[in-house]
Amino acid sequence: MKIIIITGELASSLVHGASLKSEHDVQVHVVNTPIAAFLTPKKMIEELQALPANELESVDMIITPGLIRKDVSPIEEEIGIPAYKGSTDAADLDIVLEMVDKLDLSTKKSADKLIEEEQRRRALKYITDFENDNENTKKLLKKPGNILVGGLPVGEDFPMRVLAEIANAPLLSHEELLKRAEYFVKSGAGMVDIGMIAGENMASKIPPMVKLLKEKLDVPVSIDTLQPEEIKVAVDAGVDMVLSLDHGNYQEVLPFLAEKNIPAVILPTDYQNGWVPETIEERVNSLIDLKRKCNRINVIADPILDPLNSKSMVDSIMACRKFKEEVGAEGCPIFFGIGNVTELLDVDSVGVNALLAGIAMELRASVLFTPEESGKTVGSVKELAVSSKMMFLAKMRGSIPKDLGINLLVFKDKRRGEPIQEEVDAPEIDGMANYKFVQDPAGSFKISLIDGRIMTVHYQKMQPTLVIYGQTAKAIYDEIIKRQLVSRIEHAAYLGQELQKAEDALKLGKNYVQDFPIFHKFMEY
Repeated sequence: MKIIIITGELASSLVHGASLKSEHDVQVHVVNTPIAAFLTPKKMIEELQALPANELESVDMIITPGLIRKDVSPIEEEIGIPAYKGSTDAADLDIVLEMVDKLDLSTKKSADKLIEEEQRRRALKYITDFENDNENTKKLLKKPGNILVGGLPVGEDFPMRVLAEIANAPLLSHEELLKRAEYFVKSGAGMVDIGMIAGENMASKIPPMVKLLKEKLDVPVSIDTLQPEEIKVAVDAGVDMVLSLDHGNYQEVLPFLAEKNIPAVILPTDYQNGWVPETIEERVNSLIDLKRKCNRINVIADPILDPLNSKSMVDSIMACRKFKEEVGAEGCPIFFGIGNVTELLDVDSVGVNALLAGIAMELRASVLFTPEESGKTVGSVKELAVSSKMMFLAKMRGSIPKDLGINLLVFKDKRRGEPIQEEVDAPEIDGMANYKFVQDPAGSFKISLIDGRIMTVHYQKMQPTLVIYGQTAKAIYDEIIKRQLVSRIEHAAYLGQELQKAEDALKLGKNYVQDFPIFHKFMEY
């Protein structure tokens, strides 16, 4: 296929690069204007008409910049060659050219949405190929600062690993513990942590917990405790990593870790003697000193990420950077306790997790740690798992974390849709809520969420007659209609509204209470 791509001066090198990769016969025409988005169909028609006639011979398609606001169909009307919008970003033109025979290109919309799925496929394939390249992994593990936790490579040359903590694990039944762990792994956790109870010795509960998770999970398992007895029991039980060692407990447990070659997270503290570093220098020097003392094992350094407006989140980030600089070529993975921030900040976790993961990537951190203890942080493990992929792709591409094929856009759209203004020849009125409740003789419904499903109970004369479960509103109301359990149109409309709210709450991990909104307006001040 012979294709002409029209572009501006600034994007011309990227467009030329994409054209050279293409199997098609691609000619690039650079217009004398810096920004391609400023081009108009009229200007492009003039440019094409000024070309020698032989350059347009046998051309099958013209591709214009995707950022042009106007419809480019006038180009075909004037030139006689089909013209379509390409991608918004010239860097994605190679995908457009590769898929041009399969894409249903448009004269009005850019090709971005058409290539989003292909971008995602390529992004995930890149990460999968990297993780499955055993020879490369062996090579990278020889570099200082890259280590194995269980069978998982951890270090700055690998994607940041998400470590999900099962908080207060000894208080859970084995069924609850496994269910929580499996949920974390499904969400993308690369490791699962057994969180113990601070100030209590529950060493006797550790072996069965470790045994259960090691048998059922295909990821490394760690233990989160500072108590030497619990650490020793966990090491004997087969944990893959210990959280944590500090100046107060390392001497007692280090021989056990060294004997079985178990890595540990180190802290710059001495909790036994009530000492916590106050300055950046104290944190860094304390960590370097403890790293030296624990040189018989692999360690991951945790400078302790502080919550906002506690001691200083900025200082803790600066300590991460300074520690990395001080360690230098010797190398040492960094532990980044993101849950310290998200759990103590009344903000939806999605954007916070993504931003902190980006900061962690710049600091060359290796482990992103979080529990999911509060409602506002539900989904944090998945959010960090996606963020880790985004930041790894951005790092490897040398780009900003945008247009990667993977994103965390949950509540807002990436692009604003064009408003559709349709003129209708009909009377216009404003809707008003004026419905008076009338009991449906076919019965009533109680809607709730349970175990990841929508539960709808049908009542007749105050007695339950049927329970319907489903993942979607449609699955449930189709069943209701089929069984003729609703007879009034206003009741049917109400059910549709409530079931859709329940489905939305289920998808977003929000609470659902019948007859109450799942979203609240921002407070007005």
